[in-house]
Amino acid sequence: MKQQVEVKELKEGKYIIIDDEPCIIKGLSKSKPGKHGSAKARIDAVGIFDGQKRSIVSSVSSKTFVPIVQRKTAQVLSVSGNIAQLMDMEDYSTFEMEIPDEYKDRINEGGEITYMTAMGKMKIDLR
Repeated sequence: MKQQVEVKELKEGKYIIIDDEPCIIKGLSKSKPGKHGSAKARIDAVGIFDGQKRSIVSSVSSKTFVPIVQRKTAQVLSVSGNIAQLMDMEDYSTFEMEIPDEYKDRINEGGEITYMTAMGKMKIDLR
């Protein structure tokens, strides 16, 4: 799920799709239009799911895609090693997710967590 917006509408902290990967924008710089060209924007971003740094340079008036990122809550049904079985609190569907190393001590059976979903991928996000 994605939508199209103009590059000039993007801001730091918002999301963008670079190389078919949803990313969060960490840096955005715009140049002034020159004698023979339009203004350009340099966007530095980090992948939401893989943590890889990416950057693009594009015309300010061109269009790009942004992912529709949703934050949802789920109840932890069980924990087995580094896999948690979760139940979505909206539609009560159950699914399994891998627990990142930094959250292993914060996820307990019966507790609630938040997770992110974008473009068919999911990630536990305990901010």
